[in-house]
Amino acid sequence: MPIDRRLFLSSMPLVLSGCVSNGRTPAALVATPAISPFYASMYASLNDDRFPVPAIDLSEVDTRLLRREVDYRGAEPAGTIVVDPAHHYVYLVLGNGSAIRYGVGVGKAGLEFSGTAVVQYKREWPHWTPTPDMIRRDPDRYAKWAGGMDGGPDNPLGARALYLFKDGRDTSYRLHGTTESWSIGKSMSSGCIRFLNQDIIDLYSRVLVGSRVVVLSGRSA
Repeated sequence: MPIDRRLFLSSMPLVLSGCVSNGRTPAALVATPAISPFYASMYASLNDDRFPVPAIDLSEVDTRLLRREVDYRGAEPAGTIVVDPAHHYVYLVLGNGSAIRYGVGVGKAGLEFSGTAVVQYKREWPHWTPTPDMIRRDPDRYAKWAGGMDGGPDNPLGARALYLFKDGRDTSYRLHGTTESWSIGKSMSSGCIRFLNQDIIDLYSRVLVGSRVVVLSGRSA
């Protein structure tokens, strides 16, 4: 459904294959800002077709990383996905100077490609297979999944995945959900570009196969 930009702006909080992390290491929370009912509703549990999607514990996510419509002055046309791994954001350009911005977590694989690509295909509750490097590095954790893991609530790729290709070749770059909401806004030792499940479901519903993707450099200025 279309986004009502005024709703986004008026509801802002007052307090301004191998994509998986190596373990949970969240920073201690100094203070937990109040979560607006708008965001509580946005990240509530969902009754998806195949599996339920749990509500997000928003105390684990910086409010600046929650989905919202923002001003966007880039030259990309509407429908373009812009990945900014250095700042842990992904934008879906709406046109007319605005975009939907999603906060993301960035794994090592999310820093190994930059440039333009296209969404070659999309998957709901995608299958996941750890890379050979992941299995070599941590066989106790990953060897049992060498043949892959079916999609589901425990799958590291979450509820949806978008697969990026360039010139007909797989970049191994994925935009996908995650079971680890605390990882949003962080740089991880493994993985691609991970979204809160509710956010990747939202993005998935808005983009078509063949959509253009611009991946910026992962290095901070």
